[in-house]
Amino acid sequence: MTEAAAPALLPELVRYVELWAEGLAHVLGQIGGTALPCAVLNDAQPELASISEGDLWILCTLSGGLRGEMSLRLPPVSALRLAQLFTSTPPGPEVDLTPEHREAAIELLRQVAGLVGTALKPHWGEVQLRSELSGVPSWPASSIVWLRVGEAASPAAFVEMRLSAALVAAMHAEKSAGQAAAVASAPSDPPINVKLDLLMGVELAVTLRFGSRRLLLREILDLCPGAVISLDRQVEEPVDVLLDGRLAARGEVVVMDGNYGLRVTEVAPAAP
Repeated sequence: MTEAAAPALLPELVRYVELWAEGLAHVLGQIGGTALPCAVLNDAQPELASISEGDLWILCTLSGGLRGEMSLRLPPVSALRLAQLFTSTPPGPEVDLTPEHREAAIELLRQVAGLVGTALKPHWGEVQLRSELSGVPSWPASSIVWLRVGEAASPAAFVEMRLSAALVAAMHAEKSAGQAAAVASAPSDPPINVKLDLLMGVELAVTLRFGSRRLLLREILDLCPGAVISLDRQVEEPVDVLLDGRLAARGEVVVMDGNYGLRVTEVAPAAP
């Protein structure tokens, strides 16, 4: 199933991606009546070399035994082909990607996510996956892998998988806990610092949020250089520090050597 899996990836991450490939192949095989291979690729294909305006982005949020975010990117041609496979529609020449095609592609990946959640249970327990249409993720990807649907000689579609640092860190934690348990000589839990030391090299994306505002579509279309958007936060209120989209701390903005900085005034409690 796996083709040229990256050796630097965690075995847990490789297996996670393989489950997505197996789930995608299973759903499409059931619909088409014949097996459709889905391979994991180490290198980006020409179709996925650069982000385009027409790309379809789907955010998959994991909660429960495994937490984090993953973004799926489908170029227009791949989204169209997956939608046609999902709806058993024969491919037509020069067919444009319609909203109906996008909905079909999203529903396909939702069904795949359901299979993946079931397959993750033996290793991580109950894991819920919620998939929804999104835009380009605001967080930088910690790991990127690619799926190819179809044979190498005539691929039907490609899917790019961008995993957040939070999701990769959760997999690191699972691996660290297993290693610590294997070397423990006593039945008691290993010291917490043993687990944390193995995570210190994981890079996490930190974002400052000064406020937010909901806008109507017509208001967004009316934006132009010089336009001012009023946020929902007063100047004296603290700024949020987001760690992969989750609130980690609050503080006040300072200037240090000509650069913006943040003086932390409050640390958010750890999530249960």
